Amino acid sequence: MSDTLFSNSVKSPLADRLRPKCLEDVVGQDHIVGPDAPLGRMLKSGKITSFILWGPPGCGKTTIARLIAEHTNLYFEQISAVFSGVADLKRVFQYAEERRANQGRGTLLFVDEIHRFNKSQQDGFLPYVENGTVILVGATTENPSFELNSALLSRCQVFVLNRLTPDDFEEILQRAEKEEGKPLPLEPEARDFIKEIADGDGRYILNIAENIWSYAQTGELFSKDQIIHIIQSRAPIYDKGRDGHYNLISAVHKSLRGSDVDAALYWVARMLVAGEDPRYLLRRLLRFAIEDVSLADPNAVTQAISCIETYERLGSPEGELAVMQLAAYLATAPKSAAVYKAMHKAYDAARQTGSLMPPKHILNAPTKLMKNLGYSDGYQYDQDLEDGFSGQNYFPDGMSRVKFYFPVERGFEREIKRRIEYFDKLRAEKQAKMKK
Repeated sequence: MSDTLFSNSVKSPLADRLRPKCLEDVVGQDHIVGPDAPLGRMLKSGKITSFILWGPPGCGKTTIARLIAEHTNLYFEQISAVFSGVADLKRVFQYAEERRANQGRGTLLFVDEIHRFNKSQQDGFLPYVENGTVILVGATTENPSFELNSALLSRCQVFVLNRLTPDDFEEILQRAEKEEGKPLPLEPEARDFIKEIADGDGRYILNIAENIWSYAQTGELFSKDQIIHIIQSRAPIYDKGRDGHYNLISAVHKSLRGSDVDAALYWVARMLVAGEDPRYLLRRLLRFAIEDVSLADPNAVTQAISCIETYERLGSPEGELAVMQLAAYLATAPKSAAVYKAMHKAYDAARQTGSLMPPKHILNAPTKLMKNLGYSDGYQYDQDLEDGFSGQNYFPDGMSRVKFYFPVERGFEREIKRRIEYFDKLRAEKQAKMKK
């Protein structure tokens, strides 16, 4: 069989083929690699010093390090702290010393996941960084203030890389389409969806794109639902066992939600008579207390936990009275699913916005680096202010304020609604004053 068949069919991964060839091709990091940015100026000067790249996965840390080495006469050496130990480091330093002595060539040592090295291992870098044997470029997804020892950190600049945005992803996808010579077969909603789930990771979105092309048939356009099917494995089907068991617990829930205390007691009795474990019923009632009653009656959860503890102390049959008492309490309590609905809205927003950082003014700044990066600047301590309320922004920068929680006019949530309206009014007044 001809070897040509195999050589023509093997293709480098899309992410590898699209790896930037120069710093100008790096997407989303102009504040670091632009002509007037720190690394851009460093290259112009020809004086490369050790630095740490801090940023989320797939934002270009390895690519930037490799490009820096290629734009200089430095030998590029790459190791990962996940797979390397002291012996590997000694070997790298030995070769770097020999290369420097025999060839007059320096070494750029790129250490991926540098935070995985312990503090004593990090100390091993110091003499070689200080005497110029290696230019150290470390990559980390963790805060260097906490994960790198102060001696090493003081010898390196720290550059913070951005997570990639939807606009950055669009640029990457367009490059991918040019490379492949065809558009991604996606409906507009599906195209936006893969940008959301990539969560700032350029490598991941290219892998998704490659998978989509591999699945596509001629003329086919994938919808969002089809993309979900392609990139996520189907959850295993749960074995429901006895249908009657689940029908009866459904009847309990619906009766409680409908505030029909007698029907609720009837269905609970049916389950207990049939031999249901009272602990199972108590767990379901606790769930109902938090999901369907919630803050309309905050005491519902306390009642549920008390009844669970009572049953554990008494056991059956005496403890079954606690099951009945809890069912009666929950059936007659005011109901609200406002927090439950708010939870799902908050989850959706969290998935869409990925891993956006909190605004810097509400972040603590226990280290000098974090202070220099602007952490805690402008924070107002609410309890020192009039009304005990500052009205400052707590959502990520660039994300509009979203309302998730809408309390109902029932039970205690009526009071919560009044409090929220009070804070909303204060916030609006303070923001209006700031604009003036």
